[in-house]
Amino acid sequence: MALQAGIVGLPNVGKSTLFNALTAAGAESANYPFCTIEPNTGVVPVHDERLVQLESVIATEKVIPTSVEIVDIAGLVRGASKGEGLGNQFLGNIRSVDAVLHVVRCFADDDVVHVEGSVDPLRDIETIELELILADLESAQRRLDRFSKSSKSGDKEAVFHRDVAGRLVEMLSDGRPIRLGEWSEEEWRSVRDAQLITSKPVLYVCNVDEAGLAEDAAMVTAVRSRAEEEGSGWVVICGQVEAEIAELDATDKADFLADLGLAEPGLHRLARATYRLLGLQTYFTAGPKEIRAWTFRQGWCAPQCAGVIHSDFERGFIRAEVYSIPDLLEHGSEAALKSVGRLRVEGKAYVVQDGDVMHFRFNV
Repeated sequence: MALQAGIVGLPNVGKSTLFNALTAAGAESANYPFCTIEPNTGVVPVHDERLVQLESVIATEKVIPTSVEIVDIAGLVRGASKGEGLGNQFLGNIRSVDAVLHVVRCFADDDVVHVEGSVDPLRDIETIELELILADLESAQRRLDRFSKSSKSGDKEAVFHRDVAGRLVEMLSDGRPIRLGEWSEEEWRSVRDAQLITSKPVLYVCNVDEAGLAEDAAMVTAVRSRAEEEGSGWVVICGQVEAEIAELDATDKADFLADLGLAEPGLHRLARATYRLLGLQTYFTAGPKEIRAWTFRQGWCAPQCAGVIHSDFERGFIRAEVYSIPDLLEHGSEAALKSVGRLRVEGKAYVVQDGDVMHFRFNV
């Protein structure tokens, strides 16, 4: 399953700098509004130290991490929903994403222009959220109009979608993002079908300067409090530092991080935070051809996880052979794990755990 995230934010908050660091795709970044005038898309491999651990024991031809597809659009400004700026032209590009990365500027720098004239992360968040709400309101109203017409025949499904759309319009008219609503499982399927941006889970990315990497900085604290109040995620990075790290080789990267007192690049934390936000986890397959990470949703059983590889695996599932990476590191081989009873055989009801290494047996 491919994970897709869209980056939003005001101009000059560091969106394209972050995108460059994430993807090394070379998206233009300049100190003036609207330097991003076309949506950029890049595929980002997700660093996972457990792949390194597996490769240290199992000789293989290649190692394949999971990945995230990142969509970066032009910076939104106040009035975007009414045609101001350029960002509203590209909101359609992020309607289908799984999560929204909302980049918020949390540093002061007289040399970097702020479109509002001053740095205030909470005000900036509210500006972007209002524009997304207004854009969604237009879409929700069209959906309500459509199902209101089709429901006149008494079609029960149309009536259901009309009623959900009515709630969407009501929430958005009250200035509330859809993700904060309470929806039944059936209602949520209708909401998801509407592809409203404010229905997506949000990860606030606090872009700080090098001096602000301490997470107790005042601006960061304000964003964190808001995120926790609404049940959203948050992470602190320094976009400029991440851009510099992305250009270094492995040795220089380690030295640079050590000089900054960092254990890892902030982008690794961002990827993990996005996974947590979406309730996603990782299992692994390992063999001489490849070691590979696979993404699944927390709570999935073994056949569903097998289906991530191929639908035939889920349909013909027989059993899964499962072990843990710590056990592999301790005993040194899969054969040793079998001999000491640490390689388990699990059936259809097994709930897969984050970090499991799995071999699936199935009928074609």
